[in-house]
Amino acid sequence: MRPLRYSINVTLDGCVHHQAGLPPDPESMAFWTAEMERVDALLYGRVTYGMMESAWRRPANGVWPAWMEEWEIPFAEAIDPTRKYVVSATLPAPDWNAELLGGDLGAAVRRLKEEPGHGLVGGVRLPLALADLGLIDEFQFVVHPVIVGHGPALLAGLRESTRLELVERRDFRSGAVASLYRRAG
Repeated sequence: MRPLRYSINVTLDGCVHHQAGLPPDPESMAFWTAEMERVDALLYGRVTYGMMESAWRRPANGVWPAWMEEWEIPFAEAIDPTRKYVVSATLPAPDWNAELLGGDLGAAVRRLKEEPGHGLVGGVRLPLALADLGLIDEFQFVVHPVIVGHGPALLAGLRESTRLELVERRDFRSGAVASLYRRAG
């Protein structure tokens, strides 16, 4: 069975927008690279898939862009070949080692979870829908010492509270804290 983990960077005030002032650093990128190397499938909505593809897909010429720091390349090399599933009714045909998940979201994700391996879901709206369906097994948040006061909030609109138990915690030199939780009980 493939457990599904929701992993995301978040500010102290719960903002999960990628432009919320959460610049990567070598330590956090090494953390996310290790996370990427342990999964065999990624699950994204259309917006997150497009954002990740535009940043981390290997260019056709095989050379990583000049904006990419040396310490970001291992992450790019880990995410690029990973299998991706995209939930979208408007994306015609994803081609970054990806396929569309169609039909009933709950049934499609349950089928994915029946396969062996480890899955990771990212984004804002899709994880909320999956959490409402009770399909996320683990929640991993890297909380950064930044308050932004605006933007999409972590799991805003969740229909029912979800009890979690802390499984693991890691402190970063930057002051960020990575916490992994599983559903309690």
